[in-house]
Amino acid sequence: MAQEFGYVAADRGRLRAQAAEGDRAAARALQVTERLSFVLSGAQLGITVTALLVGYVAEPFLGEGLASLLGVAGVPTTVSMPISVTLALVLATVVQMVFGELAPKNLAIARPEAVAKSLSRSTLMYLTIFGPVIRLFDNAAARLLRRIGIEPLEELPEGATSEDLSEIIAASRRAGGLSAQMSALLDRGLDFRGLTAASAMVARVDVRCVTPDSSAADVVALLDSGHSRFPVRGVNSDEILGIISISDVVSVPPAQRSTVLVTDLLSEPLMVPSSLRLPAVLERLRSGRRQMACVVDEFGGFAGIVTLEDIAEELVGSIRDEDDLPEPAPVRQDDGSWLVPARWRLDEISDATGVDLPVGDDYDTVSGLVMARLGRVAKAGDSLTLDDLSVRVESVNRHVPQTVRLSR
Repeated sequence: MAQEFGYVAADRGRLRAQAAEGDRAAARALQVTERLSFVLSGAQLGITVTALLVGYVAEPFLGEGLASLLGVAGVPTTVSMPISVTLALVLATVVQMVFGELAPKNLAIARPEAVAKSLSRSTLMYLTIFGPVIRLFDNAAARLLRRIGIEPLEELPEGATSEDLSEIIAASRRAGGLSAQMSALLDRGLDFRGLTAASAMVARVDVRCVTPDSSAADVVALLDSGHSRFPVRGVNSDEILGIISISDVVSVPPAQRSTVLVTDLLSEPLMVPSSLRLPAVLERLRSGRRQMACVVDEFGGFAGIVTLEDIAEELVGSIRDEDDLPEPAPVRQDDGSWLVPARWRLDEISDATGVDLPVGDDYDTVSGLVMARLGRVAKAGDSLTLDDLSVRVESVNRHVPQTVRLSR
């Protein structure tokens, strides 16, 4: 039993590290874990044979001894024999369970690597000697499973899926092993690979653009906006000619800024599709030494911009500095409802409020959810019910919800 639980619970990464440092017992234990399915079959064979031997020995030895004692006490043979057999089996079961199974199991769970290393030599010898018998039973069981349409696995998977890791993080947080902040950071890291440029971008309606006939002085006047880079659009809002940065215009002598046009200073824009995963967007920004990329939708239209800061915020949360304007955030009301910004993504609302909203393929934000359920543009005062959740549009901007109240 110690063998079975010790090798299942042992941390292979820790064993690898110890083996790399020259620990021979760790190297042997690691060799055993590489044949874990075979080892477990061998452990089951040992447990079964041991249980049979204990039952075989208990009745003739313990049973006869107890029967003799009962006979001395004057108990008739017809009564003493069933009593002695029953007591012998109970005593054998207690000894087998405590010393043969429960104590070794608890020891292996408490110190799996130590148990695995201490049993590694004897385990390898056992597998070598009884390997043919173990393989015989293993193959018979595998054929039985295949007959009922199940393909047996030879080895247990060593890795963990993102769902497994999420569960591990949640369990560690509940147990106090991880702080709420560290847990949130790890959760964001797991979610990061699945996010796209559209998830992190600033939407076009919120992007401050400049026109090609703007001068360097016009761009300097935008310093109060708190931004350092601006897309330069062409004759329509979907045509992006380039990117102009504050550093480009401040290099122009002040006396010439009113006569120098942004078209003389702009740099070529980095264009990325809205469906591109954020890790790939980050790699393109880094390889191109860019701070900003322009996002285009599936129809080739300008959808928004994404910056290194936007990507970083998906990992570590909101990053604020002294130049940033305050952003609206969910606010808990006295009646228990939440007043939330409708432009926030559904997962962000869930993280901030604990309120889970239904996801869909056609929307990512609260405003998208509301309009998808309404089937039209929203108006202030519109409301809908999602299971036990009431959603009410409190304010509207550009025909889309700006602030929404969530209540149960």
